[in-house]
Amino acid sequence: MPKVSIIIPVYNAEANLNRCIDSVLNQEFTDFELILMDDGSKDSSPAILDSYAAADSRVKVVHKANSGVSDTRNQALDLASGTYIQFMDADDWITKDATQMLVRSAENTDADLVIADFYRVVGENVSAKGDIDQEGLISRETFADYMVRHPADFYYGVIWNKLFKRSILEEQHVRMDTSLSWCEDFIFNLEYLLYVDHVFVLKVPVYYYVKTEGSLVAKNFSLTNSIRMKFDVIEYYSNFYKNIYDKKDYAARRPQIAGFLIDFSKDGFSFSIMPGTKKLGKEGVLIASDQDFKDSSFRSNYLEKKLLERKLAAVCRQHDLDEKEALFLFFIYEASGTATRQDAADYASMNAPSSILTMQKFLATKVLVQDKTTDSATLSLNLSSRDNIDTRKSLDVSALISDFESIVKEVQEIKLRALTPSEQATYLSLEEKAIEEMRNALV
Repeated sequence: MPKVSIIIPVYNAEANLNRCIDSVLNQEFTDFELILMDDGSKDSSPAILDSYAAADSRVKVVHKANSGVSDTRNQALDLASGTYIQFMDADDWITKDATQMLVRSAENTDADLVIADFYRVVGENVSAKGDIDQEGLISRETFADYMVRHPADFYYGVIWNKLFKRSILEEQHVRMDTSLSWCEDFIFNLEYLLYVDHVFVLKVPVYYYVKTEGSLVAKNFSLTNSIRMKFDVIEYYSNFYKNIYDKKDYAARRPQIAGFLIDFSKDGFSFSIMPGTKKLGKEGVLIASDQDFKDSSFRSNYLEKKLLERKLAAVCRQHDLDEKEALFLFFIYEASGTATRQDAADYASMNAPSSILTMQKFLATKVLVQDKTTDSATLSLNLSSRDNIDTRKSLDVSALISDFESIVKEVQEIKLRALTPSEQATYLSLEEKAIEEMRNALV
């Protein structure tokens, strides 16, 4: 059984379909089934889908008469067999670590729902988008408090920046409402949330949402259409909060809840350039072409370092660290409690003043502990530093260590993926010998 079922409805999407599907198939995470639902396309989309199914056993294609996106997604849910459900739209694409990050977050915390930041693409520009500032596991009630402030934000309303448990969808018979032509994704999310205990907030953009001017979504997000939207949508939204809160808490939040309709008319998804906007392709860790690298060992070391940087970039966003702070803490983690400040500073390319301030910051917040009984005082991550489930007074060390463990595992898996088990054993043995020789040369 696959870990994840990824569902993509397709209707006349030939222009961007290859980019979308390739982004799924080229992920680092491989334990998934890709369910491609052809909703009666009239262009070359059906042939494109069939070519992918013929080339990859993880791809399942269904050709059906046109019945709309909600019914199409429901039919796909009936076919899905994964532990988790992930949705995508055919115009969009995902990062190489998207499913891996979502699944890791769900499994490490037993969250019932994972919600992630995403990239908003307008033409050749891209900007990261989210709404909840703190990373980590929060209760359903805390999540509802965040959502009531900005209910019209795509962050809450869409289904493609989330990971769902299929068991909840099946046990509670949660499906898209086919009677709705607008807001159906949001209602699906609200219904699912009724059966959720905890939500994991992932502060890493994993999805590229393409917004085109004049699209159906853009046209529908107007005050006129908002006022005309079905009364059962408004009623469902209000009833959701009645189920979440007791009478007193609901009464206190009623003005915010009543603002749902107006808030949808000013979603904030304008086409103006947003702060932090970059040129598409410049938003991640970049690598130089290796065509001029003469030494294969240099190429290997360079690419492994870049891979680590990309993994740590996600950790920086998750835990509000800058790059050098992440490297400083990662070295201490890898050194297993034998790291001095100078060792960690050298690894992170920090000068003495910066490393002293960094060390003092993390000692003060109890992220680090220092053993001064040795000749050279050593630093280690403080395993006793744990946070409340709904508040974050300082960096969550246990979560950080878990992320570091995952990074080391994922980098190693990528390095060894193309090797047979016997080749892996030989490679690791030879690598250890080479490491020992380099260590001896540096002593």
